[in-house]
Amino acid sequence: MIRRLFLLLATTALFAAEPSRPFFGARPGALEKAKAAAPNDESVAKALKKLITDADKALAVVPPSVMQKTKVPPSGDKHDYMSIAPYYWPNPATKDGLPYQRKDGKVNPESREEAANDTLRARLVGTTVETLALGYYFTGDEKYAEHAAKVLRTWFLDSATKMTPHFRFAQAVPGVNDGRGTGILEARGLADAADAAILLVGSKHWSAADQQALLAWGSAYFEWLTTSKNGQDEHAAKNNHGTWYDVQAVKWALLLGRMDKAKELCVAAGPGRIGVQIEPDGKQPLELARTASFSYSCFNLRALSALAGLGEHVGVDLWQHKTKDGRSLVVALDFLVPYLGKNPKLWTMQQIHESNEDDVLPVLRAAALATGDDRYESLLKEYSDHRSKRLQLLAPR
Repeated sequence: MIRRLFLLLATTALFAAEPSRPFFGARPGALEKAKAAAPNDESVAKALKKLITDADKALAVVPPSVMQKTKVPPSGDKHDYMSIAPYYWPNPATKDGLPYQRKDGKVNPESREEAANDTLRARLVGTTVETLALGYYFTGDEKYAEHAAKVLRTWFLDSATKMTPHFRFAQAVPGVNDGRGTGILEARGLADAADAAILLVGSKHWSAADQQALLAWGSAYFEWLTTSKNGQDEHAAKNNHGTWYDVQAVKWALLLGRMDKAKELCVAAGPGRIGVQIEPDGKQPLELARTASFSYSCFNLRALSALAGLGEHVGVDLWQHKTKDGRSLVVALDFLVPYLGKNPKLWTMQQIHESNEDDVLPVLRAAALATGDDRYESLLKEYSDHRSKRLQLLAPR
């Protein structure tokens, strides 16, 4: 199978043009390095095989649209994104269940009902487009570009199905509000999809006009993200919500060619995120206060690592940022290291559900590359399926 894969690359990759700008979801130069290494690097080869399997599955995804919900947002316009806050439940003390009450870490199934929530659709846009676009980049097979373009046009461009560029009605709390800044967390997949669109350059299915229309949508969304009350509230968040806001804002700024703004946000993240969120001993108090404290510690560290990766594109090295009292990305990761790998130490703080290893494995690779410390790569290798993870393509050794 792998030999056939190399033959496919040899015969088709020439038709996948190199993008006109970097794909910001990968380290600078990573995709070119992975493509060149595939014939001789077992880990890259396995990750590429898994990517193509995933891309073939993604061909069956029906292009998501905000118009697929049946409930109408408060605006009366189904083109507006809407969702219900996942950790809020009906109030048992009132007849109508209002106002909803918070149960941290416990997802209300109502928030995942697709009749009234665009959450899963937005997530699917991000994963589907990125997978298909990467599949096209590595193989040159137009079937991947064609379907990625359909998904992009359906969500962002076509007048009958596109989303209005704002998240005003995201993560509403029934009986309290019709949307909150915290809902912007659900938009991170859209930035990933827009970023991946650059990998379709050269395909007959994605034109320069398509790319410009997508950037126009992104410009309108970025304006809302950075000026609206919801956007400002999320930017002000001290926990993982604020970090993921930065990741989205920086990525959109990069996509729009606003390098100065991207750099400004990355520079500010040193004192504003690392200096605030991480203690000198590596603990992240605001994440440890959650009912899934290990998961949220990993989740925020993944966001900080992603932000550091974006910073590489504008000359900001967040992996080397360290406050006078020792707060840093490295110390935050080192706090979690004993609880990772095949023989993890028991986590004694609250953790009400299983954690997701995909939140931390990319961080281990990023740390290994940024610091040169082999401990992180050795720990990564303790996970049996690490060779097939996409990090082998997005951040190859």
